[in-house]
Amino acid sequence: MALALLSVVQFMLVLDIAIVNVALPSIKVDLGFSQENLQWVISAYALVFGGFLLLGGRAADLLGRRRMFMGGLVVFTGASLLAALAWNEPSLIGARAIQGLGAAIIAPAALSILMTTFSEGKERNIALGVWGAVGGFGAAAGVLLGGVFTDLLSWEWIFFLNIPVGVAALALAPVLLGESRDRSIRGFDALGAVLVTGGLSAAVFGITQANDWGWSSSRTIGVFAAAAVLLVGFVIRETRTTHPLMSFSIFRIKTVAGANIAGFILGTALFSMFLMLTLYMQQVLGYSPLKTGVAYIAVAGTSIVWAMVAQQLVTRVGVKPVLVTGMSLLTVGLLYFTQVSVEGSYLGDLLPGFLVIAMGMAFSFVSISIAALAGIQAKDAGLASGLINTSQQIGGALGIAVLSSVAVAHTTDAAKAGDAVPQALTSGFQAAFWVGAGVAFVGVIASLVLIRKDELAVAPSFETEAEALAEAA
Repeated sequence: MALALLSVVQFMLVLDIAIVNVALPSIKVDLGFSQENLQWVISAYALVFGGFLLLGGRAADLLGRRRMFMGGLVVFTGASLLAALAWNEPSLIGARAIQGLGAAIIAPAALSILMTTFSEGKERNIALGVWGAVGGFGAAAGVLLGGVFTDLLSWEWIFFLNIPVGVAALALAPVLLGESRDRSIRGFDALGAVLVTGGLSAAVFGITQANDWGWSSSRTIGVFAAAAVLLVGFVIRETRTTHPLMSFSIFRIKTVAGANIAGFILGTALFSMFLMLTLYMQQVLGYSPLKTGVAYIAVAGTSIVWAMVAQQLVTRVGVKPVLVTGMSLLTVGLLYFTQVSVEGSYLGDLLPGFLVIAMGMAFSFVSISIAALAGIQAKDAGLASGLINTSQQIGGALGIAVLSSVAVAHTTDAAKAGDAVPQALTSGFQAAFWVGAGVAFVGVIASLVLIRKDELAVAPSFETEAEALAEAA
């Protein structure tokens, strides 16, 4: 029952990244969004989510994982209500940022609770497999549900949906979840969280504006310089503060480093892929929001089956073969989408790629969730949990920014060359998919080189607060 509760909440958090994709055209019209600011409905959530995850993980270790889990639910649920009631650009982007903050508190606490609830070995691997599968399914189901709610009700309902889930989770958490914390931690670094979030936000802003400003313009260079200063400041801060937000020594475990690189690439490839495909279906093929959402059933439905297969395989053949297979399939799926055409059909241009992506996504999420915690000690539970979520969210935000910029640049060039709008848009999407496939292939290499079987054999050890008190007595 604890696993079910944690999985439902994790599903909601991942869902909230993908679910807005199909609704973006409706949101643009209703709230008067500009084209360049529209992506911030996704990026504001992903950036704050990713930027404050490490702080959320440390706070959960220090203050109590169940306590922070419940506090995050309050923030997330309240922000969902604000998003549903948004009346203009700033109000929705602000509400999405607050949602991201709530998610950053919830996610690492939830994963740490899972680690303290299930004993090491097969039981924990199964639980982590479920956790990873939920992440993959949430990403696919988001675009499906976004289309259904937007077309049959209105875009506001993609946010109203979170409210009953959040309230129910708040009611069940004290009953189903035990409290745990790390008593060796005495503080955490809020300034570090501000520096890393500010730096990453500036980088994404620079990428999104560079096409309009010019990549060599003083404004673009200034924004990137500010991002670099903030991120360097974060690194310096973490090496000098008494209570670092992130101990860089965690990357001495090569498997953890490899899992986070793979997680970053997974976020980069998937988040941007769903956005590009959604825009292709609506702007080129003329699909309605509902038809676009239903088109993703092939991904959402088959990813569940493959996730169950992946859970069995990681125990039988190991994490590394499953992860390498998953990242390879993602590369193949993105390569397939480079051939989308103006007169494309669902069966020819989309379905085969969807089926390949579904398998790759399930294999990758499940194996990354396990590899990211290889050899982690109890004191670093929240850090490791926050770090892998950070990698995926920041990868997603940067991926959307980069691939959107690639698509816009190629579309603009094609339009100037005299291509009709559908042809120009398709040219942009094809270019974005080529870049995405190249990024995914880097994930294959990282998985082959960095994931180590001997480190995966070192299972982390966690104890609940009750066990710690009993041992002390």
